[in-house]
Amino acid sequence: MLVHSSAPTRLDLAGGTLDIWPLYLFHRNSQTLNAALSLKAECTVSTSKDQSWHIESQDTNETIEITELENSHNAFRNNLVYRVLQHFRPNPVTITTRSDSPIGAGLAGSSALTVALCAALSQYTKTGHSPESLMSLAANLEVQVLGVPTGVQDYRPAMHGGVSAVEMGPAGITRTGLKVDPKELSQRLIVVYTGQSRNSGVNNWEITKRHINGDSDIIELLDEISQVAVAMRVALEAADWAQVSRQLAHEWSLRKRLAPTVTTPPIEKLIQHGLAAGAQAAKICGAGGGGCILFMAEPLAVPSIRKTLAEKGASVLDTQVNTDGLQIDVG
Repeated sequence: MLVHSSAPTRLDLAGGTLDIWPLYLFHRNSQTLNAALSLKAECTVSTSKDQSWHIESQDTNETIEITELENSHNAFRNNLVYRVLQHFRPNPVTITTRSDSPIGAGLAGSSALTVALCAALSQYTKTGHSPESLMSLAANLEVQVLGVPTGVQDYRPAMHGGVSAVEMGPAGITRTGLKVDPKELSQRLIVVYTGQSRNSGVNNWEITKRHINGDSDIIELLDEISQVAVAMRVALEAADWAQVSRQLAHEWSLRKRLAPTVTTPPIEKLIQHGLAAGAQAAKICGAGGGGCILFMAEPLAVPSIRKTLAEKGASVLDTQVNTDGLQIDVG
């Protein structure tokens, strides 16, 4: 038996960090806005040719052979794929993974891979998980590996695709698809990789601790970020692209105050080059400190901005909005 699955990564447009429990419970209208990307995480699960389990990463050209799932826990406790494998406990299989997203890009590549892998192993083992239970499982397994809380938004684009608002409150988490033309948004997006990886868990965990400890600056900034998300949602559904860019720029200014380590001198230089070339706004993807930068621009200006950023050393990613979400094929 062979199962292949893929799940899209995502751009966080506004409201990031608010999706971490329990932060969203302390702010009105807590929501994050995101768009799924055509950059995918993929995995294949196939029956092993021997009595061992094999994990093969095409991105790193590494292979792990496991002879006993339970006794291997300490050796591979920081390996996300192994943790998912240990949870499902299939008969010996070979798992092959790859990702279109650079490592540490801030595009939730690990969350997309976890969703794809959980879905593939659920299909392989005939476990029968619902979309909601798969997302919950993927989030919980990732937390066990990372050792810090993760945000709830990353698993929704991977599962459903499209442009969405993830609303969070006492009653739970709700994903609402937004009425946004994916082509209109795609032709205004420029995503570049800085070449620097980032560690989102550290930044977000520090913010979470300070918020719970009553840091008034953190609380006020997250209130403002919540308001930005509300305003951007209205602008997106009205196709008011100038306002979308203004809110994106506002979010970036607030995020730098929220966590100064979100940016670095190289990131600031790339943003300035992009703005000088005609971009209307820019922000780092994810928790920052490296990874990818999102630029917004009018469609006619996009080619020259892409050219400028490539000349300045950034890797310009070829991507657009994905509307398919999780895909599973059984062979």
